[in-house]
Amino acid sequence: MNYYPFLREILEIVLAQHASDLHISVGKPPILRVGGRLIVLINKKEITSEDAKGLAFALMTEEEQERFRQEKEIDLSYNFEDRARFRVNVFFQKGEISIALRYVPAKIPTIEELNLPPILHEFIRVSQGFLLITGPSSHGKSTTMAALIDEINHLRAEHIITIEDPIEYVFKNDRSLIEQRELGKDTLSFSKALKSTFRQDPNVIMVGEMRDSETIATAITAAETGHLVLATLHTNSASQSIHRIVDSFPGVQQAQVRAQLSGSLIGIVSQRLVPRIKGGLIPACEIMLNTPAISNLIRESKVHEIPMVIETSAEIGMISLNRYLANLVRAKEISLSAAQNYSLNPSELRDLVRR
Repeated sequence: MNYYPFLREILEIVLAQHASDLHISVGKPPILRVGGRLIVLINKKEITSEDAKGLAFALMTEEEQERFRQEKEIDLSYNFEDRARFRVNVFFQKGEISIALRYVPAKIPTIEELNLPPILHEFIRVSQGFLLITGPSSHGKSTTMAALIDEINHLRAEHIITIEDPIEYVFKNDRSLIEQRELGKDTLSFSKALKSTFRQDPNVIMVGEMRDSETIATAITAAETGHLVLATLHTNSASQSIHRIVDSFPGVQQAQVRAQLSGSLIGIVSQRLVPRIKGGLIPACEIMLNTPAISNLIRESKVHEIPMVIETSAEIGMISLNRYLANLVRAKEISLSAAQNYSLNPSELRDLVRR
């Protein structure tokens, strides 16, 4: 049976409803995520085992189908009639196939369109260093990175190499030459691809995810040796990100890693996507710049003091997540209850809102 017409019908609904995600699971109709909320398409039939397999295989090449059979799960990208792209994960649960699709707009949004703080423009004015975009899964890290890379693309002539799993946004060369490598298709691992970049003459390297100490070590070395490196981590704050990086190495190497990081780090942006009062989502960020004070705390293993430096450095563009959330509450962009759901310290947040 040809499942493409059914797939096309569902994807048309995704685009019409401005959904961010589509979930296909046996025993349920298709489910969309719109503005952060799950919506069941009750006018569509329940997905059968045959439907799930047919839809999954309609999204895959023959090579991807074989990989899925062997590994039981797969990440891939899907181009829908040159109108939209989707990041796709296909997996088994209770012996049945499920599919999660994330909509990737064809147009790469700007920092302003994403409602991100203007200081992000400053992070990419430099030609060398290490910039981290962190936060929970599905909170816009890849989109923020794409906006930064595309701004570089429009600003100056650079050789940019991205390493992604899978490729999400497709960049169009402007002033820069951008080469995008996808795990599985173009390279076997992040660390292998990252090491290869040293022989590919890049100015800017984007690492979709730092999954192991080898990738982290190579990324830091690249930042130290004259490259601008952008990478993501699934962490909740700047201090937690630094702990995660340092703790991924054996104890005997940690002092060296702290020294390298203290010298190469540009800054850390930790972000959440919070439901807006008027609908949709808006980012809330913690912004840390690697000032001499921050650098010293990293080098001396006093990372626990970083939040205080962030809190007292607003004049140069740093801001804590709680203060950012409080500002959004005061601006009536988000509710206090929504802010508390995303705060790491709700009682402090309530105090900030009352001030």
